Amino acid sequence: MIIYSSDVGGFKKDIFEGRLIDTLDRQIARSYKASSYNERLSWQNSLHFMNTIITNSNLPNNAGVAIEYMIPTTSKRIDFLLSGYNDEGQPNVVVIELKQWSSLEASTESPELVKVYLNGGLRDCPHPSYQAWSYTTLLKDYNSSIQDGSIVLHPCAYLHNYISEPDDPLRAENFTELLKESPFFDQHDGRKLCDFINKFIRKGDHRKILYYIDNGRIRPSKSLQDNLLAMLKGNDAFVMIDDQKVVYENAIAMAEKTRRDHRKRVMIVEGGPGTGKSVLAINLLAELTNRNMVAQYITKNSAPRNVYKTKLKGNRLMNSVDNLFKNSSCYYDVPDNTIDVAIVDEAHRLNAKSGFYGNQGENQVMEIIKASKCSVFFVDDHQIISLKDIGQSEEIRKQAKRLGAIILEECLQSQFRCNGSDGYIAWLEDVLQIRETANKYFDLDYDFDVVESPHDLLKWVIENNGNNKARVIAGYCWDWPTKTRNVRGFHDIIIPEHNFGMSWNLENDIWAIEPNSVNEAGCIHTSQGLEFEYVGVIIGPDMYFDGTNVCTDANKRASTDQSLKGLKKLAKTNPELAEKRADLIIRNTYRTLLTRGLKGCRVFCTDTALGEYIKSRMKEQYKVLMHSVPEPMSLKAAEDSAPYESD
Repeated sequence: MIIYSSDVGGFKKDIFEGRLIDTLDRQIARSYKASSYNERLSWQNSLHFMNTIITNSNLPNNAGVAIEYMIPTTSKRIDFLLSGYNDEGQPNVVVIELKQWSSLEASTESPELVKVYLNGGLRDCPHPSYQAWSYTTLLKDYNSSIQDGSIVLHPCAYLHNYISEPDDPLRAENFTELLKESPFFDQHDGRKLCDFINKFIRKGDHRKILYYIDNGRIRPSKSLQDNLLAMLKGNDAFVMIDDQKVVYENAIAMAEKTRRDHRKRVMIVEGGPGTGKSVLAINLLAELTNRNMVAQYITKNSAPRNVYKTKLKGNRLMNSVDNLFKNSSCYYDVPDNTIDVAIVDEAHRLNAKSGFYGNQGENQVMEIIKASKCSVFFVDDHQIISLKDIGQSEEIRKQAKRLGAIILEECLQSQFRCNGSDGYIAWLEDVLQIRETANKYFDLDYDFDVVESPHDLLKWVIENNGNNKARVIAGYCWDWPTKTRNVRGFHDIIIPEHNFGMSWNLENDIWAIEPNSVNEAGCIHTSQGLEFEYVGVIIGPDMYFDGTNVCTDANKRASTDQSLKGLKKLAKTNPELAEKRADLIIRNTYRTLLTRGLKGCRVFCTDTALGEYIKSRMKEQYKVLMHSVPEPMSLKAAEDSAPYESD
């Protein structure tokens, strides 16, 4: 949807008469949301620069102009578009990303990013030329008018307040290929930008090209389909077996039914750790896209998205597969039924509110169902690890019923992690006193043990890291200071009794696959939804053994962890419920961490008594009757026992 559309003559007139900003403001409020003061200031600044460029170009007055084009299936907007024909009659559109940046520096950790001062601090951002290129790629991948009408898009970026330096980070060697496809122009490059525009637009189109784009049907392009299938083919990480294949075929059949009868459907796929939910999700993404449906892979956590994107596209900076992977927080303003199939992995992690400040949207489960014609939610209710998590299976059913969707339910049983041992997970749940099971002692075909020190844990992980598939993960009991999040070697995790120190993962790395990350610890937020061959787990002071019971202490969690944010407020009105929720979250967290390993797991406990207790549960002579130990109240039972006031 285009917020502002005119021709060159109309644009210059609106700027000259001072009407353009107010027109944009009204249109944004009418079709999107009220603009902010900063957004108006940005328009005021950047659009006057664009007026200067257009005035000094040879553009005909009937060439098309569009401002703030809202890209379908996303919450992204293209800043500025110009349309027309070249001398050969080829329809062209110049896509311009506008930036007010005046200075920047190279990212210290990721060569694909640059560091810019924004919102009161230095923040990593994509290269502006990459932003422009990714927007044009998204349009080519999903807009039928561009695919059918031979419309050629030409991306570029205009940094009108920026002056390039001799060794400019924006012109680093790794951006060479990008800049050929999508150049950037700085404050001194006004003439070069004019020449770039004039090269493609020599004749006006009376806004016809922009009209075709704005009214184009949304569908995946053939090149995107072929590209995705080629990346998936032969990739052992995404091979399906057993009941994964059954659920896959049923999900495909459901999507095809919805395409025929236009009835909204929701599939809930329940499965524990290691049942192949993510592998199934990626295969569905590829096949549904190949069937000419707009499909998107959605998670709250960025870690799984980044890992699976990288596994598919390799180390290439420029690849359209990026646009298939979405954050769950971007659907609150997507029009109903925009997406054919939403594939939601780790659905139990969905939140109510979205946005950086948690003040946008209403309910991510509801928003995703509304935005899609058909949706598949992969869920494990035992992996809810935050007070904000609302995506349990019951909530999905509730929202699906409210929206009149047909509900289908599937279950994944086969265990591919923990050496295929269902018994290990049952034993673990019994040990952590999440629920009582028949697995009282460890008699399983899985490489598991408790170590005496964190040094032994790290040594074991490094020794088993031959394929870069072994990692240390820890309970979030140590702070992750903002200033040192990208300082390699800074020790966040300190265990003084063992003279041990270790860094949390670097903020800008893809911790799960970066080779150096074997020397850094991940937490629940960087490991949930992922798997490794071997994991070493540090159980922090938020879990201990009192001689009879496994206990938890929410006060031992790090202040930088947001999982228990709102607990103090809840405790004031309902202390019993607050304690129950925190207790279950901590137990679920360690259940999740301890089930990341395919082949083996080692555990170190900061509480010596807890380590001894777990070791005792590995012996056949363990004879303690668990019937005397009260089973922790389930989250639903706790909520039913008293009213819950959200934060």
